[in-house]
Amino acid sequence: MTDLATPRAAPAPTRPLARLTDEVGLLLGADWNPEQWPPEVWREDVALMRDAGVNLVTVGVFAWAALEPRPGRFELGWLEQVVDLAADHGILVDLATPTASPPPWLGVLWPGTRAVTRDGVRLSHGSRNHFCPSSPQYRERSLSVVRTLAARFGPHPGVRMWHVGNEFGQVCWCEHCAQGFRTWLRARYGSLDELNRAWGTTFWSQRYDEWSEVIPPRTAPYLVNPTQVLDHRRFASDQLLALYLEQREVVEQHAPGVPVTTNLMGFHHPTDYWRWAPHLDVVADDVYGDPADPDDVVRVALTHDLARGLAGGAPWMVMEQAAGAVSWRPHNVPKSTARLRLDSLRAIARGADGSCFFQWRASVVGAERFHSALVPHAGPDTARHRAVVAHGAELGRLRRVVGTRVPARVALVMDWSSWWAAEEPGGPSERLRVLPQLLAYYRPLWEDGVAVDVVPPGADLDGYDLVVAPQLFLVDDAHVPGLRRVVERGGVLLVGPFSAVVDRDAHVRTGRFPVPFADLVGGSGEEHVPLPDVGVSVRSDLLGDVVVHDWAERLRVDDGEALATVDGGDLDGCPLVVRRRHDGGGQGWYVGALLPPDAVGAVVRACLAAAGVAGPADVRAEAGVEVVRRGDVLFCLNASDRPRAVELTDAGAGAWHDLLTGTDVTGRVPLAAHGALALTERTP
Repeated sequence: MTDLATPRAAPAPTRPLARLTDEVGLLLGADWNPEQWPPEVWREDVALMRDAGVNLVTVGVFAWAALEPRPGRFELGWLEQVVDLAADHGILVDLATPTASPPPWLGVLWPGTRAVTRDGVRLSHGSRNHFCPSSPQYRERSLSVVRTLAARFGPHPGVRMWHVGNEFGQVCWCEHCAQGFRTWLRARYGSLDELNRAWGTTFWSQRYDEWSEVIPPRTAPYLVNPTQVLDHRRFASDQLLALYLEQREVVEQHAPGVPVTTNLMGFHHPTDYWRWAPHLDVVADDVYGDPADPDDVVRVALTHDLARGLAGGAPWMVMEQAAGAVSWRPHNVPKSTARLRLDSLRAIARGADGSCFFQWRASVVGAERFHSALVPHAGPDTARHRAVVAHGAELGRLRRVVGTRVPARVALVMDWSSWWAAEEPGGPSERLRVLPQLLAYYRPLWEDGVAVDVVPPGADLDGYDLVVAPQLFLVDDAHVPGLRRVVERGGVLLVGPFSAVVDRDAHVRTGRFPVPFADLVGGSGEEHVPLPDVGVSVRSDLLGDVVVHDWAERLRVDDGEALATVDGGDLDGCPLVVRRRHDGGGQGWYVGALLPPDAVGAVVRACLAAAGVAGPADVRAEAGVEVVRRGDVLFCLNASDRPRAVELTDAGAGAWHDLLTGTDVTGRVPLAAHGALALTERTP
């Protein structure tokens, strides 16, 4: 069984996605569920796919019961017909292992395969994702169906990628998982003495003298040990990674050289994707933006930059997105057809070489009957399907971006362990949340068209002129030198509130915070101060006079300078933004408050200026227009629901060429609501 604590070494760097895109260009695809339809619909489907430019389908994600209706009795003939049919029509197949949703017989014959909640309730079958990741019977039966599929379809020339499981995120608290947790902890700490040190078990008489006493953080009368919870989150993510790895290994035995992936879910709380990324031949992400939320376009852009960061800057792909409405929000506003197109182009602009949807044909049965699809219930003679066909044609005109990158001089630092630790109950305030802070510091960069790589704190940061850590509550000692080096080599480091508070074991660092960086930023703090609802007034030449709500910190200036100072009240005279300029041009900044959006923007833009970083110089865009350069293509995406315009500087030949329409443009170019341009310099 795969070791849960030490996932295998990452594969050597390759360009596995190029094995698909070099053949067909940008990928346009969807989840295809032929097991829900009779064979005559399959034939109609592949003909419609060809007409729409669909060149990739994911098959088999939830087909375990159709593939193995009883234990050991496999029925694969229908799937072979499907794969053959797709291949005959020039459509590549991404074949899934169906292990995300076990058939009812598994839970009936082996009840221990069903997950147990934190409260001790064993889940039932009848939905999906109800399995226990540690159950020996689940893992045995999963590997059995994977071996059977891989042996049959590994050599099939139509299967061009493998898709292990689906949206891994299950957490279980059963006895199997308790034993797995102990095994993981033994590998991490080596001894109970070291575990007791790391967990600080002198508090509340929690010392462990036998490994059998150690359990997952189940429901308890009051707060649970925060380091125990943090380690269990780490274990649960690694446990799921182990499931992925053992299925991947089976696939590789039968399909050597064929890319293997699974679908991630952006900023998905339970899974540390920095640990997963090295084991994905292709980083594939599921992105379900909310068209009813006008701020959602910024969140989606940030999520795409995360996916590109997980891929190390290489091309990645959207595995799932909605063509219209989803079916799981309380009120499911559909995307317009213009928004469908724009969302797909946003992913391409931010480094994706594939744009796929859930799903191809709308289901008429089951829990997702009202989830949108590329072929709606009303059929292909619909506005939505016509928009899909048109988009497939224009993706063919963007082939020149395939394999190219999005160059970035700004890094946004994000870490899952820090996220988990920062939001554990028992902290100073629940109003300081990690993802809203990331978004707040990302927004001005998005508005200014500044490319950003999302990176872990241990990344090589030497290629970035500005590094922003909006809220890095937990900082491992091993990552401190790399962050400090940003300033030491002449770059700008911007650190947000409640950062560098604890070490890798979630132990509070003693001394004036941010302890590892106080000398870099020229100021230090002694107290975190959640604010009463009236907030505090702040004076600042940089920010303007503002009111800060919810969170501030009692700081002082050491050998730096104060850029914003509290005016009145208990914190009167305390700086909330400090900066230190260093010999060699480096700067360290620290923000000790939850600033209002305009003030955050002023800080970020001052740091950009200090770092000498700006957005594309050859376009001036009106508010709401997203500008991204990928390779030699300049994308201008109108994220607003109103007409906007961009002003273009002269290209080398005096005009720009829009790849989407095949026309030349120059000067002031109008953009319809949710309209887009993909510009290159016109060849003389």
